Amino acid sequence: MSQTDEAARTEAIPGAGLRWWTELPLILLVYGAYTAGRLLARGDVAQAVDHGLAILRAEQAVRLNIEHPLNRLFTREPWLGVPADFWYASLHYLVTPLVLVWLFRRRAHIYRTARTWLMTSTMIGLVGFVLLPTCPPRLLAASHGFVDTMAYYSSYGWWGGAASAPKGMGGLTNQYAAMPSLHVGWALWCGVMLWRQARSPYVKALGVAYPLLTTIIVMGTANHYFFDALAGVAVMAVGLALTKPVRLVAARLNDRARLVLAGTATTPSATRAPIVSGECQTFPGERIPRQRKAATSQDSGDGAAAPAR
Repeated sequence: MSQTDEAARTEAIPGAGLRWWTELPLILLVYGAYTAGRLLARGDVAQAVDHGLAILRAEQAVRLNIEHPLNRLFTREPWLGVPADFWYASLHYLVTPLVLVWLFRRRAHIYRTARTWLMTSTMIGLVGFVLLPTCPPRLLAASHGFVDTMAYYSSYGWWGGAASAPKGMGGLTNQYAAMPSLHVGWALWCGVMLWRQARSPYVKALGVAYPLLTTIIVMGTANHYFFDALAGVAVMAVGLALTKPVRLVAARLNDRARLVLAGTATTPSATRAPIVSGECQTFPGERIPRQRKAATSQDSGDGAAAPAR
C-alpha cells in the first residue's frame, strides 16, 4: 500500500490512531517553538518602525487606510473599545484550542488535516515575524494619530499597557511580531472549521462572524494594519496548500521511525540464522523446490526410522 493510500485509509476511519497523549505534546511542542521563535525574532526597533510606516503609506496610497476611523471609534466609545480589548487579549487563546478539541472528539475524520493546516500556517507566520519585524499602529509616534486602546483601557482588564500579555509580563512577548496577523489567520481557521463541520446554522453563522469581527477588532485596537490582516489570510491559504505534502512527509518519517525501532527491538541474526552447506545457504523453515517431505517415523522392525522415499 502506498503512502497516499495509507494516509487516505487512516483519514477515512474516524479516530484511527488518535490518542490525546500523543496529540497534546505535539501541539504544545509546536506552540512552544512558535512562542520561542517570536521572542528570538525581535528585530531592530528602527527597522520595525520603518516597516510599519511603509505599510501605512502603502495603504494610504490605495485608499485602504481603515485603521484610523476604527481606532477613533473604539477610543471614543468605551462600550466598543473595552469588549474589543478583551476579545483581542483572550479569544485568540481560547477559541482555537476549543475548536481543536471539538474536532478531535466529534470530527476525528478531519482532525489530522485541520491540525496540520493550523500548525503549518503558524510556522509560516513565524517566518514572516523573523523576516519582517513590524511596528504595530499603536506603537507608532502619537503624531500618526493612533491610540493604544489596550493601554487606554488597561484599568478594565488583566492586560498591561505594554502588550496584551498579563500586567508586568509585557517584556515576555514580541510586540513587533505583527506581520502577518495570526489573530486573523487563526480566526479564519476556526471560522472555516465551524462553517464546514458544524451542523447548526447558528454555529455556522458564528464561523462567519468570528474572523470578520476579529479583523475589525485588530485594526480598531491599533494592533494591526489592514495589510497585516490580508497577510494572515494569505498565510492560511499557503498553509492549506502545503497541508497534504506535509502530511505525506510526516507519514514517511513516521514509518521510517517505526522501522528503525522495530529493527532495534529484534535481532535478525537470531531469528534468521543461515544454515550453510557447501555452496548452498538456507534458513530454518525454508523449503527447497521439488524437495519431498520426510516421511513420518515408522518402526522398520529394528527400532530405526524408515528412510524417506
